Amino acid sequence: MGKIFLEHPGGTRLYSCAKCNTVLTNRCNLLSTRFTGSTGRAFLFKKAVNLVQSERQDRVMLTGRHIVRDVSCKNCKEKLGWMYEYAAEASQRYKEGKVILEMSKISGNFGSSGMIEDV
Repeated sequence: MGKIFLEHPGGTRLYSCAKCNTVLTNRCNLLSTRFTGSTGRAFLFKKAVNLVQSERQDRVMLTGRHIVRDVSCKNCKEKLGWMYEYAAEASQRYKEGKVILEMSKISGNFGSSGMIEDV
């Protein structure tokens, strides 16, 4: 088996997999800090790299019905969150193509309070 090819998103404020430190995204891609995942607080990013996706799944979430794919670290396979493929409600369609990463599963510059300021 060959070496895993990893991408780098550029930038200086980076967010990585907490388990293996593989770079996933940067601060420029952060859209919102006001999401909740299965492990607590989660962040919405417009783009992330070095992820593998599961098969499509139909889920009913707090904000309605969505078609999503779980996303895992390309390097260590740790489940980190999910990607929205489709939102049934028009008001939720801004999430389509975006990635949720759970705060407990990523590391990065969260500031002195341990949190990213609300976006």
